Amino acid sequence: MKILVVEDEERVAHFIQKGLKEEGHAVDVSYDGEDGEFLAEVNDYDLIILDLMLPKKNGIVVCRELRASGVATPVLMLTARDSVEDKVRGLDAGADDYLPKPFAFEELLARVRALLRRQSDSKSPVLKMADLELDPISRRVSRSGKAIRLTTKEYALLEYLMRNPDKVLSRTLIGEHVWDMNFDPESNVIDVYVSHLRAKIDKGFEPALLHTLRGQGYLLSDDSPPV
Repeated sequence: MKILVVEDEERVAHFIQKGLKEEGHAVDVSYDGEDGEFLAEVNDYDLIILDLMLPKKNGIVVCRELRASGVATPVLMLTARDSVEDKVRGLDAGADDYLPKPFAFEELLARVRALLRRQSDSKSPVLKMADLELDPISRRVSRSGKAIRLTTKEYALLEYLMRNPDKVLSRTLIGEHVWDMNFDPESNVIDVYVSHLRAKIDKGFEPALLHTLRGQGYLLSDDSPPV
């Protein structure tokens, strides 16, 4: 999943980013409200973690303006101020959940999972392509009923592909959504992960689902790719 963290304390922002990346998420970080709001409007995020007290524009204003502009991405608001009044203001501005600082990363992660699960439930409980299935809630993958074990990053790559079936996805798009916006397009890491993923979901099965379109990108489809 692709997550935006808007937090002006660099230590806290990097702590959250590191932990979420270890869980397989692509994480972008912004350090002020104006930049965070811009990134949230121009990118397709699955979740926004938004601090309340931010320079240039506070989290309440950012959240309210995002909702007014039609951005429906779930928002988890963070703040050192945990009065009932502050919580009500945040939720009324459009936040989906509220976490006071300081917090244990395990609690943050549980709230992130809950919001992402709610988002997945509103889309489709199980993603399918031919006989390949991915359950975003249990994070289980199978083909023809046979369980497939994936690494954290392989799972994130497959989920992104399965949420965009029959679409040619460029390496840049994959890099931004499965890694982050600082992904180096000259790196061959995507090719390596695609190769590993193909060996797990296609080897020994028919038809092949993961296709490489030279010069264009990658395609997950049960139809033959265009020549």
